[in-house]
Amino acid sequence: MGNGKSRSGQNVCSQFLPEEQAEMDRLFDALSSEKSNPNTSPRSFSLKALKSRIGEALPPEMVTRLYDGMRRVDLTGKAKGPSESVSQEQFTVSMSHLLKGNSEEKSLVILKMISVTEGPVKAREVQKFTEDLVGSVVHVLNHRQELRGWTRKKAPGPSPRVQVLAAQLLSEMKLADGKKLLGPQWLDYDCDRAMIGDWVFRAHLIATFLSVIVHRGFRLHLALNLATLVPERRVDQGQEFESILDVLSVIYVNSHLPREQRHRWHLLFSSELHGHSFAQLCGRIPHRGPCVLVLEDHDGHVFGGFASCSWEIKPQFQGDDRCFLFSISPSMAVHTCTGYNDHYMYLNHGQQTIPNGLGMGGQHNYFGLWIDVDFGKGHSKAKPTCTTYNSPQLSAQEDFRFEKLEVWAVGDASGQKLANSGKSILDANLDARVLLELTGRSRHSQGLREIPDE
Repeated sequence: MGNGKSRSGQNVCSQFLPEEQAEMDRLFDALSSEKSNPNTSPRSFSLKALKSRIGEALPPEMVTRLYDGMRRVDLTGKAKGPSESVSQEQFTVSMSHLLKGNSEEKSLVILKMISVTEGPVKAREVQKFTEDLVGSVVHVLNHRQELRGWTRKKAPGPSPRVQVLAAQLLSEMKLADGKKLLGPQWLDYDCDRAMIGDWVFRAHLIATFLSVIVHRGFRLHLALNLATLVPERRVDQGQEFESILDVLSVIYVNSHLPREQRHRWHLLFSSELHGHSFAQLCGRIPHRGPCVLVLEDHDGHVFGGFASCSWEIKPQFQGDDRCFLFSISPSMAVHTCTGYNDHYMYLNHGQQTIPNGLGMGGQHNYFGLWIDVDFGKGHSKAKPTCTTYNSPQLSAQEDFRFEKLEVWAVGDASGQKLANSGKSILDANLDARVLLELTGRSRHSQGLREIPDE
């Protein structure tokens, strides 16, 4: 497959197609033509040349990691240490492994990006590499103006979301006995190449992030579809606001959605824009297709759920096993269905005998996530975990209060509009509907409409 030779005539392990290899050759020519170091051989490049080429597209520490990973590649198996500069063969093999390689090949370069020594590396070194990698993705997407409407968290110093996502990715690493690498007590644990390879295979965002920093750092023209990594953010005109979510939060949640729904997020409801009203929430989210709901409680915990089907206002549970709950802060995690029951989604309003509110998982009065009809109140009950999603308590307090709530439709618009869904205007305007019912007046259209097909 691809072109197995560089122009120097030596066989190297390249998985690039001919046109892709031609671009790699042109890039190497540009890098090696910069005579920044008189001791560098004509067919190699220095760290200074690489920094000059990439500029400010990547943080300096990631440029150095890329350079070290390349120059530590040993093509002969006889090298006594890293080379003084990067040869064309080293460059081609490294780029091939990073962009086209399997998890084992990627792990080889990752180990060389982490440490100059052969053999295992400490878990704390892998942790620092992961934080650098996650931070570099946000950096390069921002530098190339490809955040697609989302923002970085504006805070001095290292972004806490970078550290939180890095910790989540590192938690996917498994020890030899199958246990996960969790907690600070494991930071001195030795991670060998087999563990790193298994980790790259398991935590698929690692390979994706490596591809992003190489493609966007070098401005490669090779195919890279960012649409399913960073969805387009759509907010109706004149309704700009600062979301609870930053780009890393969106990337993480989006990566767990069905692939066909990852390319676009369209705001349906925001408490900041549409008010602290459960009736407004119920008027804006039903029959709009799959949605992501996210809120921030008064203690700073950020969490939510994915509704795989359109919300409907009715006293029965709805949805299917594609639904999940998630947390963003203080830690990132996704909690999927257990199969124990089918209490995936619940949305009810205006009933006197059963709970009114929005819930996901668990059961009445004991939901994994509950938004009460008394807007601003909710609960997350899990002793020890939610039966539907196996999720822990998501909020800081079991019964919590919140001010910020958002609901985003994901994927393409469902096309289910009131005009063609057989619904009255009162179905969308719950404030008007409740007022009508309180005055004792009946809805003349109720019962006269056709029963919709299930």
